Amino acid sequence: MSLSPEDVLNKKKSLNKRIDIENIKLNDVNVDDLKFNGNNYNQYINLVSLLENVSACQISDAYNSISKRSGTIQSIKSINNKKVWGSIFPCETTSDDWGTSAVAIDSANPGDILFFKVDGDDKAIWGELASKSAQSSGIKATVVYGSVRDLDALLYFDYPIFASNFAPNAGSPLGLGKLNLAIDVEGVEINPGDFFFGDENGIVVIPKKLFNQTMLATLAVKIKETMIVDKISQGFTLSEIAGLK
Repeated sequence: MSLSPEDVLNKKKSLNKRIDIENIKLNDVNVDDLKFNGNNYNQYINLVSLLENVSACQISDAYNSISKRSGTIQSIKSINNKKVWGSIFPCETTSDDWGTSAVAIDSANPGDILFFKVDGDDKAIWGELASKSAQSSGIKATVVYGSVRDLDALLYFDYPIFASNFAPNAGSPLGLGKLNLAIDVEGVEINPGDFFFGDENGIVVIPKKLFNQTMLATLAVKIKETMIVDKISQGFTLSEIAGLK
């Protein structure tokens, strides 16, 4: 495959570059720009510059301003307080089948976030060994609507885990689950390639078709909140800023 002059230039540019919030440009970003592909340098850098500086709270507020939905699934919480974002690889399995987790690791692409819908939480379908394998394969994080285990390791492991419960026991390596198909979790429809953002506040899922609008709205929320913080530091009270007095 031949390289264009733009490809060569992009390869020489640092992916560690960051842009100040007030200078971020997001008009032409889409969910594919969550991963650097050699041709989307500007979109990738602008997007990462935003996402590193916002929270699940701000993204949920932004999404709500567009859709009148929060995008959150309240029962799923961070296990080890890591911030992460990426495109979703949905999976569905039963609580006695941890084998689907192993198959999903091999099936997803580097940079994906595995999102499991499990039919119960009486057994764990994810733990320390799966986390190490996923990280080695370039998977960014795992979300389980169900149980995980090995918290003694996961709490200190540099791999983001989100779950709705935990348990010490596991099922069997059956590998009978469904991969990369739409799932519904507590009324939130999750499709392959949808956007996921999670941190210590919780998780937010955004449909990929609304990704650009939500990122633009998130930038607006961040700028507005930064201005409010500045006013508070100047001596204004929150009620004054909100026009309550």
